[in-house]
Amino acid sequence: MRIIERVTEMQQQAESWRREGRRIALVPTMGYLHEGHLTLMREARNHGDEIVVSIFVNPTQFGPGEDFERYPRDMARDELLAGEVGVTVVFAPSVREMYPDGYQTFVEVMEVTRPLCGRSRPVHFRGVTTVVAKLFNIVKPDAAVFGEKDFQQLTVIRRMVDDLNMDVQIIGHPIVREEDGLAMSSRNAYLTGSQRGAALSLSRALGEAERMVHGGERRGAVILDAVRSQLGSEGELRIDYAELRDPDTLENVTEIRGPTLLALAAFVGQTRLIDNRVLPG
Repeated sequence: MRIIERVTEMQQQAESWRREGRRIALVPTMGYLHEGHLTLMREARNHGDEIVVSIFVNPTQFGPGEDFERYPRDMARDELLAGEVGVTVVFAPSVREMYPDGYQTFVEVMEVTRPLCGRSRPVHFRGVTTVVAKLFNIVKPDAAVFGEKDFQQLTVIRRMVDDLNMDVQIIGHPIVREEDGLAMSSRNAYLTGSQRGAALSLSRALGEAERMVHGGERRGAVILDAVRSQLGSEGELRIDYAELRDPDTLENVTEIRGPTLLALAAFVGQTRLIDNRVLPG
């Protein structure tokens, strides 16, 4: 496995692969890899001959007071794990390499970034779309794999790719969970023992909502009342949002008439966690 830190070197390697007819698959990450990331890398092998994993904690997607400085990092461990699953290149640029002095260009997607996480993190998705667009220009992938845990992010990236006619296939991969049901996240490392127990109410609430739909409940308000009651039973948890949305447009849904996204975000202590499930129609 090769480690590349310079943009020009990554571009040259990508061009060389393309001339040889090699298909490139990209897995963008912020590092501190866990099994969820590794599952995305294994999926990428189904879509490319050469697998590139980017490791870059992107400052432009963090707002004031968020956890950019303390976001967990362990590059040596990340490189070891990526190598074990057959990654070809780890692209690990510095902040200065990605955003040199004088940088002033951003990519912004509009409507699908406004609700959910976009409401409480107003600069987040502009940073996400900008860095992903840059990665697409640098790595030149034929396909890119993203986890469905960040469902809104996946929707936003698909919108950007469609709107800007980007020649890259976007692949979503189902949420990977711990044995106890907690969605895998690098931020889980922040949780204390009692906080982890409180965090499990997110997956329990999703399960309760799915059982209600299978039982015939279609009223959005009734389902959300049950979800909020489940989340509110944990004293260490503070709800950011619990909403039903169209999985394609992210428009608000008041009655279950087809597949519907139930999206959750909550603070457990100071740690913000997200989870979701697409409820059956």
